[in-house]
Amino acid sequence: MTIHLIAFASILHKQASLRSSHEAILSELEKYYTVRLIDYQDMDKLNSDDFKIIFVATGGVERLVIQHFERLPRPAILLADGMQNSLAAALEISTWLRGRGMKSEILHGELPSIVQRVHILYNNFRAQRSLFGKRIGVIGTPSSWLVASNVDYLLAKRRWGIEYIDIPLERVYEHFQQITDEEVGASCAAVASQALACREGSPEDLIKAMRLYRAIKKICKEEKLEALTLSCFKLIEQIDTTGCLALSLLNDDGIMAGCEGDLQSIFTLLAVKALTTKEGFMANPSMINTRTNELILAHCTVGLQQTERYIIRNHFETEKGIAIQGLLPTGDVTVIKCGGECLDEYYLSTGTLTENTNYINMCRTQVRIRMNTPAEYFLKNPLGNHHIMIHGNYEDTLNEFFMANACKRTE
Repeated sequence: MTIHLIAFASILHKQASLRSSHEAILSELEKYYTVRLIDYQDMDKLNSDDFKIIFVATGGVERLVIQHFERLPRPAILLADGMQNSLAAALEISTWLRGRGMKSEILHGELPSIVQRVHILYNNFRAQRSLFGKRIGVIGTPSSWLVASNVDYLLAKRRWGIEYIDIPLERVYEHFQQITDEEVGASCAAVASQALACREGSPEDLIKAMRLYRAIKKICKEEKLEALTLSCFKLIEQIDTTGCLALSLLNDDGIMAGCEGDLQSIFTLLAVKALTTKEGFMANPSMINTRTNELILAHCTVGLQQTERYIIRNHFETEKGIAIQGLLPTGDVTVIKCGGECLDEYYLSTGTLTENTNYINMCRTQVRIRMNTPAEYFLKNPLGNHHIMIHGNYEDTLNEFFMANACKRTE
């Protein structure tokens, strides 16, 4: 990890003594990072993938910094250790920048705290840069019932750098027909042999579901997709199978895959993976108890690698194809959803997964979660239907990231 410190120092300060004047902070940073001191006149030589911090090395540089306002990295992270009147200058600069709509933060205080904060800021930067240029395939069109889950493609690209790519279902059908049963036989046997049980679904159903997985994965390769959302109900009419197993296996492959054409949830999955390296479980809130703050999430597409064991089932609504009933580990979880047409809102909470349930009138994978915040959110102020669950407590990491990107938290 490399930090580029863009140094602003008064002309009255001897450049040769810059290092010695700030030896303590620079030496501490160098224990953890590669530190490169960059003169402010050379900051244009850095590129968008370089992590930059504005190093306020002395006082008297306030006007010098604002003269280069357009060239400054955004958000403006100001490092000031207090030596050479640097903190006083940073306070003035930060106030001026914020008055002009630029997000600004001063790094100052105990050295371990500064290092910890730099690590958080770098993680945000790395995640944001990893999202830039990501291609999300929209295979088919969003399901008609997702009336509150639209995304403005242009605004999403401007805010996050992601690109939604519309892909007709006909391409899936074409690839599906070209894949033979023999090509997927070994893969079907592997999935079936590792299952705890097979309650529904014939070998023919499993073969069809695996052919669909291969067809979609081929499109991902052709279109260079990092994520996709599938209009799964529409393809059932054409090829008589569901996308549940395909989406499950694609998530295991590291291609974030969601169903029903939900544009907001697939971005959430992608952002969560960028920040935590975790695949999420996209699910319906299916039962809510506001007295006990308990929530049941249910869906048919959980990744096999997220489960401790899994059972092969059929799709809940249509009783067709192959779906997954995953048995998930208990413990801490995080529930999150990004919303809004330009993906500038988010819900975030933590809880404890207490049990895997098995109601006959819900989707196949079902988990009960005791939430750490009021479950009334889902009834009074929800960001749509689907929400994303990941194992572990990542509230601080995710909250820091979305706050840094000027998103509004919904509670």
